[in-house]
This record gives sequence, structure tokens and C-alpha cells, in this order.
Amino acid sequence: MPTGRKTTKQTGPTRVTLKFLAEQLNLSPTTVSVVLTNSPLAKTIASPTKARIWEAVRKFQYRPNLFARYLHTKRTFSIAVLVPEIGDEFSAMLISGIESKLSEAKYNYFVESHRFAPQQIEDSPNTLMDRQVEGMIFINTPLRQQMPVPVVAISDITNAPGVTRIMIDNYQAVVLGLRHLKEFGHQKIAFFKGPEHNGDTECRWNAILRATAELGLSVKPELTATMGNYFEAGEKSMMQRGYDAATMLMEKSRDFTALLAFNDGSAVGAIRAIQDIGLSVPGNISVVGIDDIQIAAFISPRLTTIRQPLRQMGAIAATTLLQRIQGETIPEETVVQPELVVRESTARRTT
Repeated sequence: MPTGRKTTKQTGPTRVTLKFLAEQLNLSPTTVSVVLTNSPLAKTIASPTKARIWEAVRKFQYRPNLFARYLHTKRTFSIAVLVPEIGDEFSAMLISGIESKLSEAKYNYFVESHRFAPQQIEDSPNTLMDRQVEGMIFINTPLRQQMPVPVVAISDITNAPGVTRIMIDNYQAVVLGLRHLKEFGHQKIAFFKGPEHNGDTECRWNAILRATAELGLSVKPELTATMGNYFEAGEKSMMQRGYDAATMLMEKSRDFTALLAFNDGSAVGAIRAIQDIGLSVPGNISVVGIDDIQIAAFISPRLTTIRQPLRQMGAIAATTLLQRIQGETIPEETVVQPELVVRESTARRTT
């Protein structure tokens, strides 16, 4: 029985399809798809045609149907990024560089953190494969098995077969820092040895031993502080670990005028520890970090550091992974050069 109420058919905006776009351009859907996905065949399509396609994309506000794209290509265009922690500046700057390149290539990505949990580190690679990713980027994370998809690592602890690594030149980084301190007249230099199982710890420590010998400096046990185990560091930030390491160091000896920290986070923590006992940086102790994370330029004093071009390294990692996915032959390692950035936390020795 009629109720007397009128019904209204709900309609929304019509989705612009790839077929519609191709018809408007008088091109085949395949040609349009090749350009939009930036496939290798896109190199064979004339630049004016590409320009027409992208102009139509903007005009009609075309958005690709990812599910249809998958059905057509049997590819997900998805990448996984595995990190110890998402929130630290080191990982954030790397991910920023990764994102920029993947976005250009129209790839999706998601980030998963293992927070130093051994079982999650063990299980994550296979879990990620269940999501049909086409490749993985590991940041300071070990891998114990060869994966069926390309893997690029930003560290030297992801050393399973088939992994391509992006690494900083740790020896050059250490030399830059030590040479700077020596030129400022510092001979009694303290050192932080990084956490065990961190991607740079052993390489950086070996670089310290080699560089000090070459520069006529020394590494003394009483002027060395270690920072524990990387995979037990979930409750402590690098800044807290640097604070604790500096406190322990100064309880053993204060007979040093400079400190080469493991990284910027530990350097920031060390500066606070030094200040908390009434000493000044750089008046009493000069401090050098490694990384050049964003906070380094804003703490007081501003941190002298060895710049590791993190965004660039992230971009290199993403570009390398995309090249591997396309079947290109890539060198097993790419070594990136560091740069000394002198700010306020170092000064010439006056006494």
C-alpha cells in the first residue's frame, strides 16, 4: 500500500575510467595505461602524446582504479618498509626520501615497525609477503633468509643473499669528525661505541680504531662508553642512551676535552648530561655527532655533526628497489659520502 512518501534515487559523481580517458584522447587504453604507470614501454611514446594524456588526467580529475590495475597487470605496485621505530628522526628522514621517489613512480607503500621484538623481526618478512608486496626496504633491520622479491637495505646488518645495501662511508665520517677535533687542539677524546647489532656500530667502531691510529690519537678504555644492545633499546631513545653513556663515562673519568658520539641522538643526550653536572659545551667539552637529524640545528648549543644525507639515501634506496623490480642489474652496495657541518658544540681547546 502506498505510504505517500516520495523516494529519491541517490546519485554521486561518475567515476572517470581509463576507457573514458582513452576515448576522449582518441588513444588506446593500453597507451594511456603505459604512460600513467610509467612502464618501460612509456619510453617509446612521443612526448606530445604523454603531455596530452597528463593534461586530460588533470582536466577530468582521473583517479586510477587500483583494483582494476591489479587485475589488468597482476601487480600490486606496493612496497613495504620495515623499521625498528617509526617515530625517530633518523627513520623519518629516510622514509621522507623513500616516499618522494615511490610517489613519483605511482607506487604505494606502507611502513611496519618491529620495535626490536626478536619474534616480529623474524616473522615480518613472511607477513609482508602475504600482502603481495613487490619489494621491501629494510632500515637497520636484520634479515636471515633470501626473499622472493627484491630487498634493499639501508644498513650493513641486512646481509641475507640477494640484498642490495645503501651505506654511509663510516670511515670517512669518523675521519672528518676526528680531524676537526684534532685541528681544534683536542687530543684527549672520548668515544661512544654504538649499540650491539645496530647497522653501523661495528663498521663505525672499526673506523674509529683505524682513524685514530692514522691521526696519532688514542682510544682509551676509560674514555669509552658502550650503549648496550640495539634490540633491547625499545624503552630508551637514543638521546636517553646517550645521556646514560655520558653519565657513566664522566663517573669513570673527566680527563677528556672532546667527545665523538655514535650519532646525533646520543650526542644530544650527552650534551644534556654534561650540562647537568655543571660543565659547558663546548667550553669544557666539545661534542660531535653523526647524522645531522633536524634537531641538531636547533638544540643549544647547535650540534656540530657529520651529515649523513638521509633523505638522499632514502631516495636512492627507493630508486634502487624500483630498478631491481624492473629487472635491472644493480651494484650490491652503494656507498654515500658524508659531510662535516660545523656549528656551536665544538670549539678550540684553550687550556
